[in-house]
Amino acid sequence: MTADIAIIGGTGLYQPELLEEVGEMVVETEYGPVSLKTGKLKGKRVAFLARHGEKHTIPPHLINYRANICALQKIGVKRVLATAATGSLNLEMEPGHMVIINQFIDFTKNRPSTFFDDGREVVHVDMTEPYCPELRRCLIKAARQLGLPHHPGGTYVCTEGPRFETPAEIRAYQLLGGHVVGMTNVPEVVLAREAEICYATVAVVTNYAAGISPHPLTHQEVLDAMAKNNENLRRLVLAAIDLIPEERGCECGQALGRLGQLTQK
Repeated sequence: MTADIAIIGGTGLYQPELLEEVGEMVVETEYGPVSLKTGKLKGKRVAFLARHGEKHTIPPHLINYRANICALQKIGVKRVLATAATGSLNLEMEPGHMVIINQFIDFTKNRPSTFFDDGREVVHVDMTEPYCPELRRCLIKAARQLGLPHHPGGTYVCTEGPRFETPAEIRAYQLLGGHVVGMTNVPEVVLAREAEICYATVAVVTNYAAGISPHPLTHQEVLDAMAKNNENLRRLVLAAIDLIPEERGCECGQALGRLGQLTQK
């Protein structure tokens, strides 16, 4: 089965039951196999990918990001809505709030971050606007219509993980202009751009980051916060998908074409 839209579920979001006529498939890619759920949602063909695996067994630094994006590209996906659990660096971005991020800062260290590393060509993809403006507008409009606590922009700081950050690191990220911190959005957003797929992320604030939070951080705290906010996140994703136009009106699909280059298959 092919799909037009994909949902990438992060920590705490494992809801392929959102889909109708659910099926399972394994897509073989040159980077490894990827398991997907497929079905229909709001009359559109949708794929669901659990970023950490269905039982949350894959830590952020070991996720096969290239295989995931390659698999979505292979089944025809043109738009991706991703979710991410994040810690807040900004007191105005409270636990339970959603941030429709528009920029990122990359502090990952050891992750393959491009499809173009085989020596055949050099590609410098533009990341001036990393997240698809059309998809972001759909998410922001949906959040407003539903009356959900949200922020229409913010900068995501991506760290390597799997450890949480130190208070000193958090202070540095604040000085650099970061608003939320997480461990999964990069290189996912970069690879989506290289694959000419529209991509946008809803960052769910689960807690305040280290040094801001009054107590030590735990993974269980993140899971509990995501469980508490799952219903709002589900409503947002459903409403946003309903708002996505049939034809793309952005430039994400020509990210490489503007350079006179071809998308790697």
